[in-house]
Amino acid sequence: MLDPTSVAAISAVLGAVGSGMANEAGKWAWESTGAAVRRITGREVPAPVAPEERDDVARMVHERLRADPQLASSWTAFAARVGRRAPAPARAARSNLPASIRFFTDRKEAMKQLQREASRRPDGRPRLALVHGPDGMGSSTLAVHFGAQPTRLFPDGQIYADLGGGGGGRDVGTVLRALLRQLRVPDEEMPPGTDELGEFYRHCVADRRLLVVLDHAYSARQVRPFLTSAPGVFTILVARAPFPGIDALRVPVGPLSDKDAERLLTAVTDKSTVAAARATLPSLLQRCGGSPYALRAAAYQLSAPTLPPRRTEADSDPVRGAAEDNYRLLTPESARLYRLMALRAWPAFDAAAAARTTGQDPHATAELLEDLADRMLLEHGAGGTGNGRYHYRHGVRAHAEAAAVREDGIAACSAALARTLSAYADLAASAAHQALPESWRVPAPAEDRAGQRYEDRGAALDALLAEAGNLVEAVRCAEESGDPDTAVRLCRALWPLQLKAGHHEMLLPALRIGTRLADTHRPASPDAGALHAQLAHTLTELKRWEEAETAARAAARAEESAGHKRGHASAVELLGLLRLRQWRYPEAYECFDEAGGILDTMGEGDEGTADLPRARALLERHRGRALRGPGRREEAREKLETALRYFRASGDTYNTARTLTDLAESWLDEENTGAALPLIDGAITTLDGQSAEYQLLYLRQMREACGTG
Repeated sequence: MLDPTSVAAISAVLGAVGSGMANEAGKWAWESTGAAVRRITGREVPAPVAPEERDDVARMVHERLRADPQLASSWTAFAARVGRRAPAPARAARSNLPASIRFFTDRKEAMKQLQREASRRPDGRPRLALVHGPDGMGSSTLAVHFGAQPTRLFPDGQIYADLGGGGGGRDVGTVLRALLRQLRVPDEEMPPGTDELGEFYRHCVADRRLLVVLDHAYSARQVRPFLTSAPGVFTILVARAPFPGIDALRVPVGPLSDKDAERLLTAVTDKSTVAAARATLPSLLQRCGGSPYALRAAAYQLSAPTLPPRRTEADSDPVRGAAEDNYRLLTPESARLYRLMALRAWPAFDAAAAARTTGQDPHATAELLEDLADRMLLEHGAGGTGNGRYHYRHGVRAHAEAAAVREDGIAACSAALARTLSAYADLAASAAHQALPESWRVPAPAEDRAGQRYEDRGAALDALLAEAGNLVEAVRCAEESGDPDTAVRLCRALWPLQLKAGHHEMLLPALRIGTRLADTHRPASPDAGALHAQLAHTLTELKRWEEAETAARAAARAEESAGHKRGHASAVELLGLLRLRQWRYPEAYECFDEAGGILDTMGEGDEGTADLPRARALLERHRGRALRGPGRREEAREKLETALRYFRASGDTYNTARTLTDLAESWLDEENTGAALPLIDGAITTLDGQSAEYQLLYLRQMREACGTG
C-alpha cells in the first residue's frame, strides 16, 4: 500500500485535485490544498502547473511531514478528503459513429486489413490504422462502415470525432472533450488544461475495448494527443493523403473499377434505370472517376433531362464535377441558396440563417435545403436527417463558392455575408441576454432586434450552444470582412457560454480576435475592458495563468480609462480570483481590497449601482478565502460571516451554500470537526434539489472527514 506521505502519493493528490477544477467543488479543493501546503511548509508556495512543479511541491511537503508526525497525520486526513475523484464515468453508448450507408461496394481488401489490425494479439504497439484517399473516394465511409459491422471487438462502444471542424483544424481540447462526452464523462469531471485532458482521456480508455475514428486528419502533430497504447483501443485515422510521423497501418482507398461503379449505380437506382442509360453510361463513369460520392450524386442524373455535354479533363476532380452536374439541374432559387451559403465554412447552419442570407421565406428555405441534401449538394449535420442543420462536403463547397464569385459577383457575395453575420449577431445577442438577463456584461439587444423569445434561461443557453461553432466562425468572418463592430458584438454575447457551459477551447480563438479588434478600433472603452475580462476568464479556466494575468490587467486599464467603475472593479476582482488559483493569497487579498475601494467611489449615476450590495458581499467572501490561505482563520471567518448574512437575507441560496462551505473548510483547517459539521449540514440542506451534485458530493466527503456517515 502506498504511503500517503510519500512524494509519489502527495504528487498524485496534487495532480488529482488540480485536474478536478472544472467544477465549483474542484476549485474549493484546490484552494484548500494551497492552504494546507502553506500551513505545512510554513511559507507561500506557488501553485504548480506542470508535472515537474507538482513533484517539487510534493518533495517540500514530504520533507516537513517526515519531520513532524502530527503534520503527517493532518495531511493524511486532508488527502483522504480532497484526493478522491468522482465516481468512474459510465460506459460509452453502443455507437457514436455517423450512420453507415446501405450500398457499400468493393473495399473487401481494405476491410480485411482493418479487421486484422483490430484483432491482432496485443504486443505493446498501438492498434492504429491510417485510412487515406482523395475527397469523395469513400475513406470516411470505409472507417464508419467497418465500425458498423457486428463484432465483439468493441463491446465498450465506438466513438467518433471530425478533426476538420468545417474546413479548419479543431482545437485539441475541443475534440478531446467531444470524445469524453461520448464516453459519458460530464463536463464537470473533465480537467481544465489541454495537457491534463489528454492524460485524462488516455486514463479513461485504458481498460476499455473501443473503436475510435478520427476523421479528416492532416498531420501527426494534430492526432498525436489522441493516440493510446491501450490494448483494447483501435484508432482509425482518416485523411485525404498519408502523412509522415505516425507509425500506422496504411490503408489506401482508391477509385472503384468500372464494374464496381456500375454495380453501385445499379444498387442506388435499379437495373432498368442503368440499362436505359447504357448509351451515356461510359461518359458518366469517366466523369465520376471511380468516386463513390460522384457516382451516388450522378444517380440523380440518370432519370433527369439530358444535360448539355460537359467536357471532362483527365485530371478533373470528380467531386466538383458531380457538384457541377447536379448544380445545372437546380432551380434559380436553389442554385442561389447553394452558392451563397458556401461563402464561409459554417459548421452546421439551419434554415433561419440561410433565409436571412438569401432573403427568402424560412419555410421555403427549409424545403430547398432538404432538396439540396437529397441531391448530395449538402450533407445533414451531426445526428443524421431530421435535425434541420446542414454543411458542405469540402470539394462541393469549393465548387459552390467559386460559382458564387463567378455568377453573383464580389459585391453580392459581400452583401450576403453581411446578412449572415447580422443574423448570427442578432441571434447571439438575444439569446445571451435571455440566458443571463441580470448580467451587466451582456448588453441588451435593441428592441427591433430582440429576436426569438425562449421558454426559459436554459432554452436560451441551449440556443447559444447549438450555434457556438457558427458564432466562432462568424467572428472570424467579421474580422476578415472588416466589420469590427459585429465581431465585438458577437464576442460580448459569448459570455453566457463561458460562464455556464465552458467550451473554453472552442471560444478562445474568437475572444482573441475580439480583444484585438476592440484594442484597435475601440481602445480604452467598456467593450475593450469587457472582452479582455472575458478572455482572462477563459484563460484562467484553461490554467494559462500568465496570459490570463495580462488579459485581466488589460481589462482593468481599459475600464479605468473608460470611466466604467463597475467594470474596473470587476477586472481587479478577476485578477484576485486568479491569484487565489495560484495560491498567492496576500496578493489576492490586495486585489479584493482594491476592487472594494473602486466600488466605494461609485455614485448614483454610475452603471451597476443597484448591484453594489451583492458585489460587496462577494468581495467579502473572496477576502475571507484569501485570508484563510495564510492561516488567518479568525479574520477569515469574520469576512465570511459578513458575506453570509447578506446572501441569506437576499435569498441567494447558491452563494449561501458556497460561503457555508468556506466557513466549514476554515474549521477543518484547525481539525475542529464539531464546528464544521453544522455548517456542512447547512450547505447540504441549502443545495438540496438544486442540481449541484458535485458540490454535494464534496460536502458529503467533508462530512465523512468529520467522522459521520
